[in-house]
Amino acid sequence: MANEADVLAAVGPRLRALRQERGTTLTALAETTGISVSTLSRLESGQRKATLELLLPLARAHRVPLDELVGAPHTGDPRIYARPIKHSSGQTILPLSRQPTGAQAFKHLIPAGPPQTPDPRTHEGYEWLYVLSGRLRVVLGEHDIVLPAGEAAEFDTRVPHWFGSATGEAVEFLSIFGSQGERVHVRARSTHPRRP
Repeated sequence: MANEADVLAAVGPRLRALRQERGTTLTALAETTGISVSTLSRLESGQRKATLELLLPLARAHRVPLDELVGAPHTGDPRIYARPIKHSSGQTILPLSRQPTGAQAFKHLIPAGPPQTPDPRTHEGYEWLYVLSGRLRVVLGEHDIVLPAGEAAEFDTRVPHWFGSATGEAVEFLSIFGSQGERVHVRARSTHPRRP
């Protein structure tokens, strides 16, 4: 069984092969992920250690599960073992899907604490949010809105965006992320015939 050092050492070559298979340049990948060209180059050459903060945007950009980036063996087990991703903001992100293409689902947990200063970011894609509990502050371009539990939003992620707690209380929300052009389609039509 490979040890942790061997697994991490294999990440760089795997990232380079994945990027080259897709015909993507380091510059294009940097624009999509927000990671600098020099960091991407050092990551691929093994001079920079792979971290979850770097791997999450790369997994989204390449549209592959995180497990595939680190070479985790496929078990054939249909259950999803969510490996929590800790963001520098304190937010925990739980992947809820592992298909290599199409929309990816995540559960986000924002801990209670002082409200943070928005730091909007952009990347390729389209996102749909649904608030499970708490009040989620969403900064989207010039809009600054609060979504209570039970409300949803969808937007193009090329628009600068940021999420945080509106009140300092803990917030839980679901997100579905798709690459550009993939959108969530909600079918609201009833299967029952209309009454006159």
